[in-house]
Amino acid sequence: MKKLLAAGALAVMMLGLTGTGPAHAKAFTELKFGVDATYPPFESLSPSGEFVGFDMDMGRAICAYLKVKCVFVSQTFSGIIPALQARKFDAILSSMSKTPEREKAISFSTQMYDEPTSLIAKKGSGIAATVDSLKGKTVGVEAGTIQESYANAYWKPAGVKVVSYPGQDQVYADLLTGRLDASLQDSVEADYGFLKTPKGADYALVANITDDPKDVLGSYVAIGVRKNETALLAKIDEAIAALHKDGTYDKLQSKYFNFNIYQTSAN
Repeated sequence: MKKLLAAGALAVMMLGLTGTGPAHAKAFTELKFGVDATYPPFESLSPSGEFVGFDMDMGRAICAYLKVKCVFVSQTFSGIIPALQARKFDAILSSMSKTPEREKAISFSTQMYDEPTSLIAKKGSGIAATVDSLKGKTVGVEAGTIQESYANAYWKPAGVKVVSYPGQDQVYADLLTGRLDASLQDSVEADYGFLKTPKGADYALVANITDDPKDVLGSYVAIGVRKNETALLAKIDEAIAALHKDGTYDKLQSKYFNFNIYQTSAN
């Protein structure tokens, strides 16, 4: 984690008067996060339309630490980086993994959490996470994700049909109807957002994906900001460090998970 900023430097940044702060305001009073709310337990919409999930709770905690208003803006994942660059919001808070390709376009905070990519399929299907097993079959992915990049890079050229969807909930819908043979997504989302729900009772995690010589899966999950938003990035990093130090992070993750989602090996 980055060291805490000196008090004087932080005071200057909190004014938000330079080009490195949120561009929509003269004073830093509000933090807008772009969210693809189709990915429970990290981000989704409650029946009443409220943004809920671990990422949302972390976002609110970050805003509380920074003493700013927290705003969530709904955005499909495939267009979330262009929307950030178009200044529709200040940061991406949507289970986004830090990858070399994405780092060409945006900057990333320190680690929020880490999780592997996993393939799920119907129990007894005999499907394995190999080209030989998947050839001729159809795998669903969410558009714009590292899973889409992985499937297109390694499986599609070998004869696997890869179908992209605007949201992860739509992937599961077609998996349930039989239009898909398997689904590729983050492991924790697959487990808590599908397999442990009534809808996922007949499905199982086939395997975690570990072979990635092209490094399309990247490293840990983090918050994304525009390249020139150095002051905002420093404030977010400070907030994340503070939430670890005061126990807020552990309290929030225990609300959703029965294991430590923060992998120190990914620092």
